[in-house]
Amino acid sequence: MSRIRRDDIVYVISGKDKGKSGKVIKVFRQAERAIVEKINLVKKHMRKTKQDGKSGIVSVERPIHISKLMIFCKNCNKPVRVGIKVLKDDKKARFCKRCKETI
Repeated sequence: MSRIRRDDIVYVISGKDKGKSGKVIKVFRQAERAIVEKINLVKKHMRKTKQDGKSGIVSVERPIHISKLMIFCKNCNKPVRVGIKVLKDDKKARFCKRCKETI
């Protein structure tokens, strides 16, 4: 079970975007990376195509390693560590290690 999933609000703990937070757009489990909205932006030169009208230099989000991200707990209102517990019906659930609430 992955500790970070799509649509989670995450906080960046290291790198050039340290201190920023954003929403996870996509997670690459094999590479242990995630694309976060407005985080790790790079400039890319784009050629104009028929499908996409954008051309020139465009800012694009690139994947960031999962170890640099922490989930933002809504109850604590802080970035927290995440644990995994097994529920009574043998399903796994993520929980905040600070306030012990399920995420």
